[in-house]
Amino acid sequence: MNPRTNPRTNPRTNPRTNPRTSNRTNRRMKLVVVSAGLSVPSSTRLLADRLAAAVDRRTPADIQVVELRDLAVEIAHTFTNGFAGKALAAAQDAVAGADGLIVVTPVFSASYSGLFKSFFDVLDKDALVGKPVLIAATGGTARHSLVLEHALRPLFAYLRAVVVPTGVYAASEDWGAEGLPERIERAAGELASLATGLSAAGAHAPGGSGNDASDGFETDAPGGFEVVPFEDQLAKLSPSAV
Repeated sequence: MNPRTNPRTNPRTNPRTNPRTSNRTNRRMKLVVVSAGLSVPSSTRLLADRLAAAVDRRTPADIQVVELRDLAVEIAHTFTNGFAGKALAAAQDAVAGADGLIVVTPVFSASYSGLFKSFFDVLDKDALVGKPVLIAATGGTARHSLVLEHALRPLFAYLRAVVVPTGVYAASEDWGAEGLPERIERAAGELASLATGLSAAGAHAPGGSGNDASDGFETDAPGGFEVVPFEDQLAKLSPSAV
């Protein structure tokens, strides 16, 4: 048999010897969970852990939890002196290097907590560009559930993150009731699909791992996205283009 057509001997088709396929198959997702819960134990941390476990069931992930409660003093000092402490800097680096984020906050005064917002205020402005984010919140009543749409989603849209369609809100009465487990599973599936899809695209981008000319993927856009000029998109909508 011709070695070029034998998948076992052809290095481009054998997943064990093709570095592009092997890296894509074996690489574990880097998942960072940001929890703004203040109490111990915390329903906010409980929701964060359930979401992370659901993502890990779909795609193997290395999970790192950032507890903002432990960083509160360093976050406050950063506002006054402009320098992040060692623990805060490590958390910022973890968030910037993640393939996907899960962010969970308790609801204070009908919005995210001040500690939660402060952490993202001291984060580099470009750290979340193009990064998949699952938003979640906890509260004492279901009447605060719209905090996901009027507070959290706009915040991460402003930071140019890619927010998954399903957000998860857990009121006190939701624990142990129908509905919450299904929302957790749906949101986790969306995050896993989005994060692994973007990671695969990044592996093909110029400068990404295993990229070569045969990929047929060329772009100058950050993160490996192909940018389509707005006028080209409008041209496709004109009657003459149909």
